[in-house]
Amino acid sequence: MRTGEFDRYERIRGVLDAADEPLTAREILALVDERDGLDSPHRVATVLGRWAERGEIEVIADRPYRYALDA
Repeated sequence: MRTGEFDRYERIRGVLDAADEPLTAREILALVDERDGLDSPHRVATVLGRWAERGEIEVIADRPYRYALDA
């Protein structure tokens, strides 16, 4: 895994950790610093999808998808 991807994940994880409820990729993007290389909800969802495969993120398949830390 590239360092940049891990850094982006850690920033997203911080947003999810502070959230009271699952968030959409668009909501996460609004809370993450734009300089993190996350310039679209699609990129946020891509990062989260990779980490969901590892079991660290819960993907709630709704419209729109929502994301939470896996408990």
